[in-house]
Amino acid sequence: MLIFKRRLGNVKNSFVGFCVVLAWVLLVPTTWAEENGVEAQNKAMVVAGFDAWKNGTGSPYEQLADNATWTIEGHSLASRTYNGREDFMANVIRPFNARMSGRLIPTIRNIYTDGDTVIVHFDAAGMAKDNKPYRNTYAWFLTYKGNKIVNATAFYDSIAFNDFWQRVQPAS
Repeated sequence: MLIFKRRLGNVKNSFVGFCVVLAWVLLVPTTWAEENGVEAQNKAMVVAGFDAWKNGTGSPYEQLADNATWTIEGHSLASRTYNGREDFMANVIRPFNARMSGRLIPTIRNIYTDGDTVIVHFDAAGMAKDNKPYRNTYAWFLTYKGNKIVNATAFYDSIAFNDFWQRVQPAS
């Protein structure tokens, strides 16, 4: 009889546990599922942008909204907030590319998602116009709205960047 009571107790505990899990699953807000869908979509967009960049067929900058803000943190010569896609492209990306003899090639280390924000940690390397390599490690925090980046915050080694930015003059 004692064995029967123990087994009945185990069945009751298992049933209660099952009911708790079932209730949690049924009561999870829809927003949780929606956020995970958004996170997966945004992560896929980052991967696609980086794949295009790596393959020379595009870049993540194509996903920037026209009114996006891009902040470069720290104390590099380019550190500030850029207001709008064109401000960022004209003052950072085009002058950067004009200092390179070839493409900067990214290699993603990790990607993290949290709601509408994707954090991409990556290395990038290429050859500068003075035939010296440029290498840096970056962390970008990209906030998406729809399929566009509306806000970005970038971190990188400002010593490596400043050396490159001062050493190599952009080609006209």
